[in-house]
Amino acid sequence: MNLKFGLTQQFQCSYLAEKQEQLLVLVPDSDKSLASDYSYLAGAGFRRSGDQIYRPHCAHCRACQSIRILVEDFVASKSQRRIMNKNSDLSVFTSSKNKPEYFPIYEEYINQRHNDGSMFPASVAQYNGFIQCDWLDTLYIEFYLDQELIGVAVTDMLENAFSALYTFFKPEFANRSLGTYAIIQQIEQSRIYGKQFLYLGYQIDECQKMSYKRNFYPHQRFIDNKWQLITKNIT
Repeated sequence: MNLKFGLTQQFQCSYLAEKQEQLLVLVPDSDKSLASDYSYLAGAGFRRSGDQIYRPHCAHCRACQSIRILVEDFVASKSQRRIMNKNSDLSVFTSSKNKPEYFPIYEEYINQRHNDGSMFPASVAQYNGFIQCDWLDTLYIEFYLDQELIGVAVTDMLENAFSALYTFFKPEFANRSLGTYAIIQQIEQSRIYGKQFLYLGYQIDECQKMSYKRNFYPHQRFIDNKWQLITKNIT
């Protein structure tokens, strides 16, 4: 596979204070589809943002570890089962379309819960530039309480995997642990579609906001350019 990459300038890291970040970015060939390339590159620790495919490439830091769940081997822990029970009153639907009613929830979520991050303040242009992709099929998993849409998990559909792009929800429902609930629902959709893995993006152990990702076992982390299995006793 003949692929070309570019390297960005260094910029302030979004997750670790006093760290600089640098990205390795795919330079696309306009004459071919990127969907198969992305399925391949996801297996080498790459992610997407909008139409851009990238991977951290920091000279003096290896904190970002791509993480993926082995779908068929996953067993929910007691705490994860409690979260499922807590949200048993929710209805789950899926859509292949990015609906207008998603953005107001995203806007409220970013502006209230992540107003110290790079995506603040939320805007329609920023949302579309991040979520939408011209060359990839995306599944939108919707969470309803009665007739009210309260959250959405945006999930990319790869050849042998799903890739969790972003989850957002109405901030007043934060006590439901909807981030964890969304991952469990994405695992279920991965099983329905016969996918081997669910990619969760990057795990950074030093970043408290990401700590929930590492609680799904067994999972694999991309360390030293190979996937390494992480297991523990399910309690």
